Amino acid sequence: MKLTWLGHSSFRLEESTGTSVVTDPFHPYVGYEMPEVEADIVTISHGHQDHSYLSAVSGNPTVIRNAGFYEIGGVHMLAQRSFHDANKGADRGANLVCKFRMDGVEICHMGDIGEECSVMLVESIMPVNVLLIPVGGNYTIDAEQAKEYVDRLMPDVVIPMHYKTKDCDFDIDKVNEFLSFFDDEDIVYVDSNTVEFDRADFDGESTKVYVLEKF
Repeated sequence: MKLTWLGHSSFRLEESTGTSVVTDPFHPYVGYEMPEVEADIVTISHGHQDHSYLSAVSGNPTVIRNAGFYEIGGVHMLAQRSFHDANKGADRGANLVCKFRMDGVEICHMGDIGEECSVMLVESIMPVNVLLIPVGGNYTIDAEQAKEYVDRLMPDVVIPMHYKTKDCDFDIDKVNEFLSFFDDEDIVYVDSNTVEFDRADFDGESTKVYVLEKF
């Protein structure tokens, strides 16, 4: 399966069959525009415009906004309700954690997760091969809390998202603090916004952090 970071918390995931998913398309008020993109499925973790800008995606996609199990175009999905804050949604409301099985690879997009790591949430989404997780803090969990999720979920690959990049106007942290929790040999700097994964790539023995280049 092919994974492309579109910026912020938005990714395009494509199965070898051609079925594609876009997560959390964002409005230009983030500080930059999404590239033109088409998809069969769009997942919306919550209603804020930096995660729900459907106008950015063409192709008349099926939109997933609610918790549940789905099977669309051969892609099996779990949308798990969680919270956007540490006060059970009292501050910022609900958040969807979305998990996909594509070409045998288990990918989990944490959306704008704000709640602390819990046994119940971890057990509901394991196992995870590729974890897409916010690390910038302020509006989401911060770097230290993200590391706790990584330690509990034990993914083969973790890809940080929702952090301060050169063009981002949001008051969130850069990726550096999150990376400081990992050994240098476990960090992979990818000179692209796209990576490809196969089920055979994962041995379950370690976690690598992939830092992608924004488009």
